[in-house]
Amino acid sequence: MLIVRNLSKAIDGKTIIEDVNFELKSGSITGLVGRNGVGKTTLLRIVAGILDPDHGEVLLNNVNLSIYPHTKQSMYYVPDSMSMFNGYSIKELVLLHRSMYKQFDQEVFYNWLDRFQLPTNRTLRSFSKGMKALLFIILALSTQAKLIILDEPTNGLDVIVKKQVMQLLIEEVSERQIALIISSHHLQELEKITDVVMMMKDTRIDSMIRIEDVKQSFKKVQVAFEDMVIHSLIDMEHVEVLSQVGRVTTLLIKSNVAHTICILQDNQPLLLEELPVTIEDLFISRLGGNDYVS
Repeated sequence: MLIVRNLSKAIDGKTIIEDVNFELKSGSITGLVGRNGVGKTTLLRIVAGILDPDHGEVLLNNVNLSIYPHTKQSMYYVPDSMSMFNGYSIKELVLLHRSMYKQFDQEVFYNWLDRFQLPTNRTLRSFSKGMKALLFIILALSTQAKLIILDEPTNGLDVIVKKQVMQLLIEEVSERQIALIISSHHLQELEKITDVVMMMKDTRIDSMIRIEDVKQSFKKVQVAFEDMVIHSLIDMEHVEVLSQVGRVTTLLIKSNVAHTICILQDNQPLLLEELPVTIEDLFISRLGGNDYVS
């Protein structure tokens, strides 16, 4: 579906992304996460064809986006702000999208507006931020695009609508075998719907983690000892301290899980409890520690 090769981009002399490579398959949802300023939005804009890369290429179904720009009809990009459309009415947005996307399904679009009780006779200026976010997700799906790129798509949505939107995205990916890229700081949401999470660090893709592999490859435990023997036990490359409160330490074990658990047990802990590993744990481990602010 989508192949990104050796992508690099500098703006005003500063490298924003460097040597980025990844592939996405049809029928998949990929989360893009990273600390502020690592280049997530720039990467999405290059993939969407809004910015040209300095080096590298973006291929959609083996067609180079820069050489054949008409390929953009097969993708749709939803940025984190749509304020430039504030003066548009729903009817004008429909006309605009029908002119850009030959496969735009007007009937489906209005059915979804009705389903989510969005008004059809007002300009976007009167919409709340959440209503705008929902509207453009509906527009994206109505274009019948094969690749949809969403930048912070659930900002402003209330909990109920957010769940409905997530379910809608999952249904569309499954039924039409489209591909989604979702950039978000809401890690718990991504964990529920994504197949793969890409983590960006220092202008590059640091890792790509399959959600189904998280439980098999990592283990999180809380452990406490009578004395501070824990410090000698965790001086291992594959063990990382996520937090420590008094004697209770939360560890992320990244390999040699069974052997490491045996070592902890042999030292007669007062507490040894397994906890579910989350994407947030891996985010903290790989992308810079507890000082992260979203």
